Amino acid sequence: MTDQVSLEKSSAATPAAGGRATWALAGIVVGLAGLATSYLTVRLFDLEPQPVVAVLDRVRDLAPGDVANWARENLGKASKPITTVATLAILFAVFGAIGRLGRRHSGFAVLGFAALAVIGGASVLGENGTKTTDLLPVVVGFVTWGLAFGAVATRLERFDEIAATDPLDPAYDTSRRGFLMAVGVVAGLAGLSGVIGRFAVGGRVPRLNQERRLLRLSATTPVVPEGARFDVVGAQPWMTRVDDFYLIDTSFSRPVILAEEWSLRIHGMVEKELTITYADLLERELTEQWVTLNCVSNEVGGDLIGNAWWSGVLLAPLLAEAGVSPEADAVLQTSSDGWNCGTPLAALTDPERGAMLAVAMNGEPLTREHGYPVRTLVPGLYGYVSATKWVVDFEVTRFSDFSAYWTDRGWSELGPVKMASRIEVPANGADLPAGTVVVAGHAWHQHTGIRGVEIAVDGGAWQPAELAESPTIDSWVQWKVLLELPAGEHAVKVRAIDLAGEVQTGAVAGVLPDGSTGWHQIGFRVG
Repeated sequence: MTDQVSLEKSSAATPAAGGRATWALAGIVVGLAGLATSYLTVRLFDLEPQPVVAVLDRVRDLAPGDVANWARENLGKASKPITTVATLAILFAVFGAIGRLGRRHSGFAVLGFAALAVIGGASVLGENGTKTTDLLPVVVGFVTWGLAFGAVATRLERFDEIAATDPLDPAYDTSRRGFLMAVGVVAGLAGLSGVIGRFAVGGRVPRLNQERRLLRLSATTPVVPEGARFDVVGAQPWMTRVDDFYLIDTSFSRPVILAEEWSLRIHGMVEKELTITYADLLERELTEQWVTLNCVSNEVGGDLIGNAWWSGVLLAPLLAEAGVSPEADAVLQTSSDGWNCGTPLAALTDPERGAMLAVAMNGEPLTREHGYPVRTLVPGLYGYVSATKWVVDFEVTRFSDFSAYWTDRGWSELGPVKMASRIEVPANGADLPAGTVVVAGHAWHQHTGIRGVEIAVDGGAWQPAELAESPTIDSWVQWKVLLELPAGEHAVKVRAIDLAGEVQTGAVAGVLPDGSTGWHQIGFRVG
């Protein structure tokens, strides 16, 4: 009976000891430890970017245009989290494969981790503005991988050896405990590093937040102009709160730039190259205006739009100071995270348009998410060709001499905002009580302005809506209509008319390559 139990123990223990899954687990635990110590190094020494984030940025940059456009159109805001999870899943699988290679020879595992370190280092150096010192987290991570795998592999090899020869040897349990203890220590190192890194004081984000709190700008507190809004329950506010303003960018970890570190280089086809610091910028006169921004990815009736009070320094005088060549027709803008876009030079130098380097939003310094300390703002252009957050470089050039991030992926070159309108009240599919029905929403055509809004009920004739007042052609306009409708199902669609007399097209088009078109329509039930 004892022999039978021993044989059962031997047959159960041997595969578990030398199995591929065990070595894969060892690789994954060691891999996580290296990532954790790398993250801790970033946090303790205020370094940017994190190696994993840099790799994600390279995945973003190397993704084929069709893939990027599919993700933008079908996944929307979920595209970055999904990409992050997918990349980490692949990384875990690679860690597991490296662990299994280490079963054959520990040198293979070292080579595998070295390859990952090279990829991480190359990705870090590929980020805009990085220095060789930013490689320190990669080095720390690689050293952690080497030492931790060596410690775990030594004990696992001993465990395998005993299990394969004599699993009844008393050293079997000792070697197993030694292996499990080594794995536990490495896992504990990973967890502790992650926790310390997460709560490390003195990091760049806390410094940025403190800097924002102490910053004193001459930006004024916004006051919604008299008559610019209707008191319609359910309609979007005319002024969008910063926390409610839509966020679209390609960065997997938004840059953390302190104002004292920021500068903008204006170069290329200019008479005199300029480098402007944040202090230089604040010495210049601030301009302020209401501007509505909407993303080119905004579907008909979508919510990727907001209206805010922006404060900044006009770009036209800065470019005039640099002396722009008459042969130039574009500015290649580059963000701190390496994203870029091409902007028509005429839009930046037009004194009537008011393109600016924005430093404040709704009277407060920009948040990190919205481009702190400085972003570009160009009324009347979609953001993918103009609104560069964390902007650090302006190259005056020609469209024929460069390509930019989204134009490389099939989007149009110039990106003027299209006229649009939407219905916000009532909600689509709503059940309304009998009586007067209020239909309301917004319309916009930045840098052209809105003259009128019309709605059509149940396929009938177009009828005019009442417009609120608008202080500028660069902001959206609220509108409303009071309807007396019989009980039953109803459908309402809306269209706008701009100050140039153009009527919003009803032709249905998707967002690619230059923004969606079509009339927004909703259905609801009365009574």
